[in-house]
Amino acid sequence: MTKIAVLGAGSWGTALAMVLADNGHEVRLWTHNKEQAADINATNQNRRYLPEVTLPKDLIAYDDMKKAVEDVTAIVLVVPSKATREICEKLNKVVSKPVIFIHGAKGIEPDTFYRVSVIMEKTLDKHISNGIVALSGPSHAEEVSKRHPTTVTVSSNVIEHAEHAQDLFINKNFRVYTSPDLIGVELGGALKNIIALGAGISDGLGYGDNAKAALITRGLAEITRLGARMGANPLTFIGLTGVGDLIVTCTSVHSRNWKAGHMLGQGAKLDDVLESMGMVVEGVRTTKAAFQLAILQKVEMPITAGLYDVLFENKDPKEVVDQLMSRVRRHEMEDLSSIMEDIYKG
Repeated sequence: MTKIAVLGAGSWGTALAMVLADNGHEVRLWTHNKEQAADINATNQNRRYLPEVTLPKDLIAYDDMKKAVEDVTAIVLVVPSKATREICEKLNKVVSKPVIFIHGAKGIEPDTFYRVSVIMEKTLDKHISNGIVALSGPSHAEEVSKRHPTTVTVSSNVIEHAEHAQDLFINKNFRVYTSPDLIGVELGGALKNIIALGAGISDGLGYGDNAKAALITRGLAEITRLGARMGANPLTFIGLTGVGDLIVTCTSVHSRNWKAGHMLGQGAKLDDVLESMGMVVEGVRTTKAAFQLAILQKVEMPITAGLYDVLFENKDPKEVVDQLMSRVRRHEMEDLSSIMEDIYKG
């Protein structure tokens, strides 16, 4: 039996802990909230994030990080991307031997432009890390917790580490693929949240399926352009962690990024939206990072720039949509040509 600590008792952390417990592992689910840990252990439910879902009886919640990670061989980090540094610094003080780290966060750090695995690599002490793996794909926690069929991808710079994570998670309900393209897997998972905000805004404005289909398609082109420039394999973006995750996040009521965008499209202010959500909306922070990164890399990302104006410059969403529709006419294949140029340059 493998001992695994899952750090982060939100909806996604809890759902991943359930998958691991279903596979017969000894799973410790850590939360910084003492009351939440006690409630989970008393009720076998995470009533705040996954109400009406019964957790496996051998899934134990902890509020003491040191006890949660004691003697584990794997740590699954499922906290908001902005909390990654803080949690890794705490882990440096409580982890005593090398373990494999698997993260389920989807974000890019503004200013540094680090992906989550890079933040971890630069923050974790070398003597406690036995490899870093990213887990990503079209996977709403609400559906995973109900054991609905779900497929994800795990990726690492060392393929054996990804294969180890695959072995830990895969079962009849939760299919896991491996990928060697860590850059592409992480960028796809992070950048799709920007487009999901846009899809929500479009729906909030009352526009139909035509508009959303265009937004998703052109959004995928932006993601692929930036990804290719950053060294990712463009084919990754037509896989699970690209178009797969993009579709589910842009079209589902489970998506907190879509929900946030929908409220913005209906006229709500960003601060009010974030306060009412009660959970982190990763797309907001990622929009800022991607906007900065696109300027630095000289990559054209008009949808991202428009969303940046809505989120941080207080622009009217409808005005931004009108501006996007009025852009200079161009040939669709120009995007494919620019992506191919980046591939050949690499």
